[in-house]
Amino acid sequence: METKSTDKEILIKGLKQLGLSLLLMFIGPSFLYLILSNKDKPFYIVLLIIGILICCLAVFFAFKGINTILKSLFESNKTK
Repeated sequence: METKSTDKEILIKGLKQLGLSLLLMFIGPSFLYLILSNKDKPFYIVLLIIGILICCLAVFFAFKGINTILKSLFESNKTK
């Protein structure tokens, strides 16, 4: 009978991805707020696109981190 255990390397990788997502979740909206309050700047559209991409990356890394953590918990280790 095979015992299931958590793969700690994959778990740490997932936690790092969630940490990056948390960082981007604070940076993205703050960056967007600063951009939207200064609409008369010459690089407004470029900075707006960068801010939206930062917010999208935050959501992507959150889903990827949760998926990685679930993979470390529920997939069996075949090395044992």
